[in-house]
Amino acid sequence: MKKNFALLILLVAGFSSSAQLTATQIDSLVTATLKRFDVPGIAVGIVKDGNLIHAKGYGVRSLKNNLPVDENTLFGIASNSKAFTCMALAQLVDEKKLKWTDKVRSILPEFTMPDAYVAEEFNIKDLLVHRSGLGLGAGDLMFFPEGGNFTVTDIMKNLKHFKPESSFRTEFQYDNSLYIIAGEIIKRVSGLSWEEYIEQKLLTPLGMMNSKASYNRVPANANIIDAHVPINGKVEAIPHDWSELANPAGGIMSNVSDLSKWLIALMNNATLPNGKKMVSVEQLNDIWNIQTVIPTTRAAPYFSNFAGYGLGWFINDVNGQKQVGHTGGLLGTVTQITILPHLNLGIIVLTNQQQGVAFNTISNTIKDAYLKNEQRNWLKIYGERFDRNNTSYKNISDSIYKLVAAAQKSTTLNKKENILGQYNDAWFGKATIYEQNAKLRMNFERSPKLKGEVLPLNFNTYVVKWDDRSLDADAYLNFTFNTASKSVSFSMAPISPITDFSFDFQDLNYQRVD
Repeated sequence: MKKNFALLILLVAGFSSSAQLTATQIDSLVTATLKRFDVPGIAVGIVKDGNLIHAKGYGVRSLKNNLPVDENTLFGIASNSKAFTCMALAQLVDEKKLKWTDKVRSILPEFTMPDAYVAEEFNIKDLLVHRSGLGLGAGDLMFFPEGGNFTVTDIMKNLKHFKPESSFRTEFQYDNSLYIIAGEIIKRVSGLSWEEYIEQKLLTPLGMMNSKASYNRVPANANIIDAHVPINGKVEAIPHDWSELANPAGGIMSNVSDLSKWLIALMNNATLPNGKKMVSVEQLNDIWNIQTVIPTTRAAPYFSNFAGYGLGWFINDVNGQKQVGHTGGLLGTVTQITILPHLNLGIIVLTNQQQGVAFNTISNTIKDAYLKNEQRNWLKIYGERFDRNNTSYKNISDSIYKLVAAAQKSTTLNKKENILGQYNDAWFGKATIYEQNAKLRMNFERSPKLKGEVLPLNFNTYVVKWDDRSLDADAYLNFTFNTASKSVSFSMAPISPITDFSFDFQDLNYQRVD
């Protein structure tokens, strides 16, 4: 097996830098990527000059059934859905049903922000460009993991409880909650649910007939993947995890055949197959122009002179070429769409494992060929980074649990009855720490998947180890105590630096209520 793997690396390293990759070279690249990063299945699509020139699936849809991935296999495209939400709003702007500068509260009076002035000034475009002042992923726990009972009204009312990390409209901080609110704008203005609007006004006119606006709208026995995550060092299939509440931020299910139609239309001035326009050229230009600046870095794979976020798209320059793209991540699924408009080039990579290095390896290798770059061995570059990071993150987790094991013998820990009880957070609701079968446990009333064992680390700090090991999000519980050593409050923080930002534990502030 090692000899075959070495051969695959040589194939990737030997790709020509003078022309597009051949189908055989792409096959070798993707096959190598599957093996290197332990991804069960990948689908790749390439659009060039208005045509789909490569559409193919590799590997299997699920380790449970070993059925093959093909060009029509459905994946959750996650945050690549945001571009559809923005396109829907642009259509409503073209139809004079709203303006980008309309205040959110003129349509959604329930909308709040930590600052009353910001809440009043917040306009529709502000919902889409990640410059609200709120921190990364603020409020994501209201829809992730799946199974909670929050509503869009809860999200609108709860935003006032978050502490801003920057001033309004000054810094880029990625969010999902505001896209959920943008979906509610579409519903209130159009009279259609977000899902109905996306399917009727975008997916169907584009000819994306196998795509659906949400997981729950996919028919039974469809050609669809399972998500996969590494659990205790072994990749396993897990149930789909995405709340219907958050569809406007990341709910669309699609495949490379259908997504190619989306890219072809976009690169043809938003022209539908019937010759009509999805939106005016003015709106498309606005969508693909920077609205919020993002600082560039020389450490990026490609040096960029500028970078920013448009309306549902990241925008930067690569070798002097404008690049428009986005990534998407669900639990166990990550995807990437890349467009180089002036080369009439689009690249789609969909995967059913949560390793972003896999889609970067494929996209960058294809992109380098079209840019006529000196071909870099992205499989080797990302593979070495993957190994280093995995070792580092495992060491962090192992070291913490060694300390937890040692703490079991400590004589200086607080009495466990001093942390038992009920606590409340202003936006996330009730949490309970209780004893069951001589073990401390914890659950959250409004997010039933977040339950697990509570283990002491030292007098003030405990660790919660979630029952669902696919979450990969164990966290610290940092307690404060009164003079009688009884807990008064606790805050939370993830143990691992790679914990998904949607576990926004840092925004929680639990106070004892019993």
